[in-house]
Amino acid sequence: MATWTIQTMDRSLPDGGVITAHWYVAESETVSGVEYVSYRYGACNFTPDPDAADFIPYDSLTEATVLDWVYAHSDIDKTAIETALLADITEQKTSTKSDVVPW
Repeated sequence: MATWTIQTMDRSLPDGGVITAHWYVAESETVSGVEYVSYRYGACNFTPDPDAADFIPYDSLTEATVLDWVYAHSDIDKTAIETALLADITEQKTSTKSDVVPW
């Protein structure tokens, strides 16, 4: 199962509105003691409106709330990202190429 986190956020100091949420997602699988890992990261921009009824003050935000914003963002396809992570891990487990140097 992919693990999503918010790494940092940029916010407007006067009103506390989140302008950018920087996210990271990782998937891993261990097979016979070997760990395969794939990850993606990015950022979503927002236009906060402190006068909106659903505005949440910065000090009241939770990571779950901000992740919901990220998942709902028009630039994010959560399912496609998680599918790509799994495909990366499958490629790692079945790869016929290597980037390891011999020394």
